[in-house]
Amino acid sequence: MSIVVTGATGELGRLVVDELLTAVPANEIAAVVRDEQKAAPLAARGIEIRVADYDRPESLEDVFRSGDRVLLISGSEVGRRVPQHTAVIDAARAAGVAQLAYTGVLGGPEADFGLADEHKATERLILDSGLPYTFLRNGWYTENYTAHLAPVLEHGAVVANAGDGRIASATRADFAAAAAAVLTGEGHLGKAYELSGDVAWSLAEYAAVVAEATGKEIAYQNVPASAHQEILVGAGVPEGFAAILVDVDAAIERGLLAGTSGDLARLIGRPTTPLAETVAAAVATA
Repeated sequence: MSIVVTGATGELGRLVVDELLTAVPANEIAAVVRDEQKAAPLAARGIEIRVADYDRPESLEDVFRSGDRVLLISGSEVGRRVPQHTAVIDAARAAGVAQLAYTGVLGGPEADFGLADEHKATERLILDSGLPYTFLRNGWYTENYTAHLAPVLEHGAVVANAGDGRIASATRADFAAAAAAVLTGEGHLGKAYELSGDVAWSLAEYAAVVAEATGKEIAYQNVPASAHQEILVGAGVPEGFAAILVDVDAAIERGLLAGTSGDLARLIGRPTTPLAETVAAAVATA
């Protein structure tokens, strides 16, 4: 039996592996990756590398073993994720894995914005498969904002169409710690965890935190959805992805990413990382 992490060289996957290594020996961990060369640092740490591609179901046939605990990290290609995830679920079922944990979206079936659709479909597929499951319904990553500080600092503004909506974000490392806890612990089968930060904040508050960390004047500019779409496309964001971001902002305004269930802090055994701490770290490396 191994603990298997798909997408293990991605931004979240690497952090999950780091967390797992604090709890179990490296030889009990397997990393599913598309690019074996990219996974060389994981192999050097003693982790088994299993090469497969979500888009090639045949490559997944021998990736899982009976009794494995598997983390399916959702694919990053919006619009292609349902067939990709289906291939992983089918392979996991054929192998007889002991657990399939899936990184979905906060709110699960109640999330009514476009980005949630493939996550909801994947949860239904997992339920229909009969596999022992754990749903990790991840909220928004704080890094979704702090990784894009350059235009904020250049223009002195946080631009969005989220109104006064609040975001209970947490860091990727927080979510990774929760995934590792579920994969190494007991009592998580058949559970759905609503994972979010301890404190929900508004984008006006985010702008104020960035201003304090940088000493610059930063304002929050709430704009109509159509104007935000034009701004994003003008900045080089592909039109389809810009529409997704605008739709998420509308969901934020409706309060769909503001929930603070406490599940994340309980799973990781500590408070989630404060917004100001993540902003300060991002500013220091900007």
